[in-house]
Amino acid sequence: MVRFAWRFVGSQGRAEELAQEIFLKLYRSAKSYRPSAKFKTFLFRVATNHCLNEVRRGDYQRMEPSKEEQHDTSEAVGQRPDDALEGKQLEAAVGKALHGMSERERAAFSMCRFEGMAYREIADALDASEAAVKSLIHRATLQVVKQVEVLRAGLSATGSEA
Repeated sequence: MVRFAWRFVGSQGRAEELAQEIFLKLYRSAKSYRPSAKFKTFLFRVATNHCLNEVRRGDYQRMEPSKEEQHDTSEAVGQRPDDALEGKQLEAAVGKALHGMSERERAAFSMCRFEGMAYREIADALDASEAAVKSLIHRATLQVVKQVEVLRAGLSATGSEA
């Protein structure tokens, strides 16, 4: 949940606070929960609405994460330094694309690509049709592809890519 919130606000500390607030909301409304869909769908609906409300307050709109706050997923044990660097550059390109998306595109893309949710689940979480979700994910994917192409072009121009 922290990763999901982080993709909206770009701040690790604030993402942790948002995750706590989301789980507190769930806990407080547990008695009124009626399982009409998967719990995961319900969880992400609450999380998406909470994160969208936070972003709409204006403090975090289009905020890009600092170098210190970027999640470091590329440093595996035994990984070659050039592979680690390329992984970090790719992660930065995806992060830049995420922060260039609308909030709904970012939510749909994150749920699909990072959380492994099906279109129907995402549609339920976003209160949208499956066709709208497909469109959001398609537009978001095009933005990611564009940023990765910019990265690849930059690597090719500097001779960093074989």
